[in-house]
Amino acid sequence: MRYAIVFLIFVFYILNFTGCAPTPYVRPIPPSVGMPGKYHRVERGQTIWRISKIYGVDLDEITRINHISDATNIEVGQLIFIPNRQNIQTQTPSIRYSTSDDFTWPLKGKVIVTFGQTFNNMINKGINIQSYGSDVVASRSGKVVFFDDHFGGFGKTLIIDHGDGFSTVYAMNSQVFIKAGDHVEKGAMIAKASTLHFEIRKGHIPQNPLFYLP
Repeated sequence: MRYAIVFLIFVFYILNFTGCAPTPYVRPIPPSVGMPGKYHRVERGQTIWRISKIYGVDLDEITRINHISDATNIEVGQLIFIPNRQNIQTQTPSIRYSTSDDFTWPLKGKVIVTFGQTFNNMINKGINIQSYGSDVVASRSGKVVFFDDHFGGFGKTLIIDHGDGFSTVYAMNSQVFIKAGDHVEKGAMIAKASTLHFEIRKGHIPQNPLFYLP
């Protein structure tokens, strides 16, 4: 009996710690049976935002259908279902996509407060990034439409309008090098910060930046 128990423990150990190699994560089939569309296999560096632009499908619809609530769970090789309302099974990527549409990280660092998390007794409408350096860059090209030295509890705050319904907010800066009315290019240094509060807004509605950042 003793040897049988030892054997069972050994088998359990083998199965749980030294078993088969992990298989790529695959999302379940969308809830609507027969929904027209196709699967997209995530490539390295792709974001939900980029995938939505490639196929011309709204990001919110993709996240809703695939039950994606946390962008950090998106993995290379994962299958994302792309709905096709026109019922065209041979749906092809949209030619409207350009890499200039992509957002870039405004600050090199670590996310210490995520979107929707409570911070200073408020629901965070962006992410807070603790700096590994201090240079803050424009996440996309656009026009500076707002700057305030003392904006509420956010200190030096600026907003860049990207001309397509999206804008980005950069707050808690220690120094700012641009002013309202300036046009800035993607990747250009615009400020310095030790911790940056960063938002992406679609119209006036805050979006989860992690769906847009690579």
